[in-house]
Amino acid sequence: MVKCMKLLGNSSQGINPLQKHNLYRCCVLPIALYSFQLWFYNKAPVSYYMKILNKMQRRAAIWILGAFKTLPTEGMEAIAGIIPIKFHLQKLAKRSQMCPLKLPTNYIIRALMEDTPDPLKPQNPHVVSSLTNQQKNIAKGHLIDSCNKAYGLFPSFSPLNREFTPGFRLTDIFSDRFSFNLVNKKEKDSIRVQELDEMTLRILSSPPTAFVVTDASIKDDIATSISHIHSANQLLIKTVHHAAFIMSTEAELFAIRCGINQACIKENVTKIIIITDSIHAAKKIFDSKLHPFQSHTVAILNKLRNFFIKDHENSIEFWECPSRLKWRFHKDADKDSKSFNLTPSYPCKTSWDYCKKSDSDDIIKQWKMTFQASGGKGKHFLDLLDDNFDTIEPAYTKGGPWLQVFGHSNSLCARATRAITNHAPIGEFHSRFFPNEDFKYPCSYPIESRRHILHECKRFNGYWNPRRDSLNHFTMFLIMNPHAFAFTDS
Repeated sequence: MVKCMKLLGNSSQGINPLQKHNLYRCCVLPIALYSFQLWFYNKAPVSYYMKILNKMQRRAAIWILGAFKTLPTEGMEAIAGIIPIKFHLQKLAKRSQMCPLKLPTNYIIRALMEDTPDPLKPQNPHVVSSLTNQQKNIAKGHLIDSCNKAYGLFPSFSPLNREFTPGFRLTDIFSDRFSFNLVNKKEKDSIRVQELDEMTLRILSSPPTAFVVTDASIKDDIATSISHIHSANQLLIKTVHHAAFIMSTEAELFAIRCGINQACIKENVTKIIIITDSIHAAKKIFDSKLHPFQSHTVAILNKLRNFFIKDHENSIEFWECPSRLKWRFHKDADKDSKSFNLTPSYPCKTSWDYCKKSDSDDIIKQWKMTFQASGGKGKHFLDLLDDNFDTIEPAYTKGGPWLQVFGHSNSLCARATRAITNHAPIGEFHSRFFPNEDFKYPCSYPIESRRHILHECKRFNGYWNPRRDSLNHFTMFLIMNPHAFAFTDS
C-alpha cells in the first residue's frame, strides 16, 4: 500500500506532506496494525513483525518528506511527525487493554476478568483470578495484560444502566425541564457579566430557587471539586471533595454532582441554577452514549429524576460562566478550589481518562528521550529552536512541529529535510558518501557545507535575518532562496 501511495505525489508535485502524513496515519497504519493484539503482548516474540513494520514506516517517511534513502530512520520519523512504530504499538496496546472495561459486567470477557467472583454463583474454572502466577506467565496473551491493567483502574462505565434506556431517559420524558444558557461568542464579556448579575438578583429574591456555583482545579495530581450553594435568606453551603489521579472534566462533573445533591435536599426548591465554567462537562449528564463518566451521570440523573417527579414545575438550568470573566461568585469558588495543598496517598486507583493520558504522555517522553540520547536521528541532525528559543522536540499531533511550518509545500519540505539532516546535494554530503569522486563547488569556498550555505555563502542572501537556528527563520531562508539545498537542474 505504501508503494502505491507514491502515485499520489513525490518531492515536487502531488498532495502536500501534511496530507501525506494524515493519509498514512488514518488509512495505512490502521490496516497494517489490525488485530495486532494477537501477536503484540507481554513477553511475546515480535522481532519479525517489527522488522516488517519498521520497513513500511521508513518507506512512508521517505515518501512524506521526499527525502534521500540514506537518511536515518529516527530523524525522518521525527520530521514527518510519525511516532516510531514500537512506541505506537505500546500506546495502542495500553489503550486496548482498557477496552474490556467498557463492556457490561455480564459479558463473557468481563466474566473471565472478574476479580472478586460472586460466592453465591457457581465458580468459573477459567476465571483469570483463579490462575497462579506461574499459570499466568504460561498463558500470557492480551487478556492477561488487560486483567493486570484493570486492577489499577476504578470502574466508571455503566452501559446497560436503565437511565440510558430509550424511552426512559430524562431527555425523552423531561426534555422541557432542563436547559443550557451558553455564552454568545460574538458578544463582549461585559454583557455576559451583566446577564449573570441580573439573574443573581432575581434568584436571591426568589426563595424557591437554589443557586449553585461549581468549580474544580488540579494541583500535583490532586483534584479539588468545590460547589457553593446559595439560596434566599439562608446561609451559604460549601462542599469540598478531593480525588487523586482524575482529569479536569471528571472533577468538574463531580462538583456539579455534589451541588445538585445539596440543592435537591433543600425544602421547597422548585428551580436549580448551576453556574459552571465547564459546560461540556454539564452536557455529559444527558449524553447517553458510552463515556467514562457514566458512574457520575447515573447518580446525577437519579437525583434529577426524583426532583422532577416531586413537582411538575421543578426545573434546572445550566449557565456557562468562563473563568476569564472573573465574575465575583465564580471567582470565590475558583479561589477556594486553589487554596488546598495536598499530597496523594499511595497506592490508589486512577480514572479511565487519567490512565489514558498518563500512558500516552509516558510514551511520548520515551520517544523524546530516545530521540535526544541515541544516535538514531543522525550525527548531523540540525537542532532548531521554536519561538520560545527551546529546542524543538518530536511530536505527532497536527503533523508534528516541523511539518506544521513547511508541510504545505512538497519542494520546500524536501529541501528543509535535506538541510536539517545534512543529506543534501551539497559538497559536504558528496565528500562523505562519495569520497573518491571529484565535484566542482559553485563558489570559491573550499567545501560547500551546510553552515556555509546558511550563514556565509553570498549566493544565498535573499533573507536578511542572520538568525538561522530558529525554525521559522530557517524556513523563511529556504523560501527566499529557492535554490538552496536543491538540485542544480531543479
